This record gives sequence, structure tokens and C-alpha cells, in this order.
Amino acid sequence: MLEDEIKEKSSKIFRDAYQMSIGELMNIYRDGEMDIHPEFQRVFRWTSYQKTKLIESIMLNIPIPSIFVSQNEEGIWDVIDGVQRLSTIFQFTGLFKDDEENITDPLILEKTDYLPSFENMTWETGKKQFTREQKIGFKRARIDVIIVKKESDPNTKYELFQRLNTGGTQLSDQEVRNCLMIMTDRDFYKKVLELSDYHYFNNCVPITDRKEDEQFKMELVLRAQIACQTEIEILRTYTDLSELLDKETIKLASSIDKINEFSPKFEQIFGKLSSALGENSFKRYEDNKFKGAFLVSAYQCIVSGAILNFESFIGLSDDDLKVKIQKLYQHSEFIENMKPGARAIPRFISLTNLGKDYFE
Repeated sequence: MLEDEIKEKSSKIFRDAYQMSIGELMNIYRDGEMDIHPEFQRVFRWTSYQKTKLIESIMLNIPIPSIFVSQNEEGIWDVIDGVQRLSTIFQFTGLFKDDEENITDPLILEKTDYLPSFENMTWETGKKQFTREQKIGFKRARIDVIIVKKESDPNTKYELFQRLNTGGTQLSDQEVRNCLMIMTDRDFYKKVLELSDYHYFNNCVPITDRKEDEQFKMELVLRAQIACQTEIEILRTYTDLSELLDKETIKLASSIDKINEFSPKFEQIFGKLSSALGENSFKRYEDNKFKGAFLVSAYQCIVSGAILNFESFIGLSDDDLKVKIQKLYQHSEFIENMKPGARAIPRFISLTNLGKDYFE
């Protein structure tokens, strides 16, 4: 059985491997035949010194890791792993464009232990520039490129991206998910980002700086959309919440209509919550007052219920909504799902169903 499984899955992945010169990669990028997702710069943040060390490695003929790309139906290369390496090379050589198609400021190198003369060195824009011989040597340096061909299973590039960018890195689950959204549909990613920055939403979700850095607000937006636009029976097929969020996000990102339907409701609901409760919207209510930190369980239940019962929720007065949420903390099923140790998927489903019934 294991052998059959291996044969079945491996037969769905078609790939080639080449050694390519940096000059060839520069030409491919310049001609618009490679997408390195400039939006990834929000996630993959290298310092100027880290970038300098890459250029140093190339000049000293030190091997650098392979680049992985996925080839689409038009032959365009979608970079799966190696975004920061390629963007550093293209920034240094004056080619790199940001997400608005503007050429970014060229990289100015720093001195290193091996190459102290690198300090303030540029490709061709500053007082200290690479010589013609150095440029030729740089462009002739070679990098291994692994190409996942268009005949492969469509999900291969997402699976490969996750495997290559979660082991040994410090990316949060949501930062990886953000990259998956960008790879699927940039407009979907931008819409989720816009909702996570919505001022009424931010009024209601006071989270820690660490959670903010991990892009947790974007996860909260996706949790709400997935809960309201995914069949419960599909949710039950998962055993891991992170996998559920990853795969269902990719599905939702494949249909921009769904988030266009979801967004206005989300915004109006948080306008309502901000007016009625503000930063207390998802805090525990006990001893006749709201207290403590933001609760994901409260968010899951209240926001799911609000969207699934949009008209009746919006129709509540601020005072009635406040009382309704206060009473939620006395509900036996809600109390049960707030206990530590509850399994993530059953809790996700239970809180979604409870919210739907409670705010009906």
C-alpha cells in the first residue's frame, strides 16, 4: 500500500533542474517572465547586511541554495522558494520593482570580514562601482533552478512552498498563509489586508504586539470568512486547524466574488460592535464587567453569528447587543468551549454553530 501511495503522489509532480547564470535570470525577470511576488517583502525581511552577504557569497563562488519555481500555463515562472535571494540580486543590479511596478533604490553594499572593500559599493550608481570584469563575473555565476512544470498537480506549488518555508524559518502560520494568498490572487490578499486594517475592526481587537507582528489580524479575518462560507461537513474532514485555514484560504482566494460578498457585512458588523462595545467586544464578562485579554473563542462565536444572521444583528440597538453579548458568557455550551484543552476543529465548528443559533 505504501508503495502504491508513493507512486500515485510522485507521478503528479513533474520537474526539471537546470544550472542557470545570474545573467540569464536577470534577463528572464527583465522580460516579465518571472514573478517574484514583491508583496512578499512584507514577510521576508532581510537586512542590508544579509543582502550584502549573499552578494559576497556569489562573488566568492560560495554555493547558494537552489531556487524553486513553478511554471504556469503561459510559461511564466512563479517563484516558490528563493524570493529574497532573487530580489536581492535584482535590487543590487538595479532591476527590482516593488508591488507598484516602481524600480526600487539600488542596494548599497556594506563591508564584510572577507571583502571590506564592499563598503558603499554599488552595481553602477554610486562613486564606488563594480568594474566591468566584476559585473561579468557576477552575471556568469550559476545557480541551481528547480522547475515544477505546468503538468504537475495544481496544488504542488502550495505544498512545496509550505514545506520549504516552514522548516527552520521564523515565519508564523499566517505569514506563510499570506504568501499563499498572494500566489493565488493578489486582489484577494489585498482585500484581506484592507479588512485587517479597517479602523472599526482594530477598535475591537486589542491584541499584543507579538500577535500583531505575526499578522494575527489577517488570520482573524480569514477565520470569520471560512466559518461563514465553508460547509460544516468540509470543516469536519480536517484534523489540524492550521491545515484547515491554509487549504480553505486557498479555495476562497480562488473566487474573488466570495470576499466581495463578505467584506461589506464584515465592515458593518464591526462598525456596530465598535459603537456598542469597542475594545470590550471580545473580552470575558464576569463580575458585572468586561475584563482580561482578547478571546479568540468569543470572536469566533460572535462574528460568525453576526455574519450568518446579518440583518437581525445589525437591527439590534447598541444596548441590546451589549446585553446579548454579556449573557453569552453564561451559556453552557460557550462556557464548555472556552475551557482549555478543547480540540481546535470541534471547537471551531461548535462556536460557529453556537453563534449562528444564538444570534438568530
